[in-house]
Amino acid sequence: MTKTFGEQQPPKPISKAEREARKAFRQVDAVKALSEHALAEQAFAQNRERLKAERLAREAAAGPAPKKKAKAKGK
Repeated sequence: MTKTFGEQQPPKPISKAEREARKAFRQVDAVKALSEHALAEQAFAQNRERLKAERLAREAAAGPAPKKKAKAKGK
């Protein structure tokens, strides 16, 4: 039997056990995704703090930055 353009098969009915299993897997995947996201956020924050500390140490070692003089407008 050949399907014509736009023709769709009706969805297969799923059992209650299969629905419950899918629901359980979705919940486990959601918890896993949230924990991965939290770990990524924590790693990002730690890296940002490390880089900030390095920058502040470099700036302190270099001394105060020289002040820039304003350009004189030539007319």
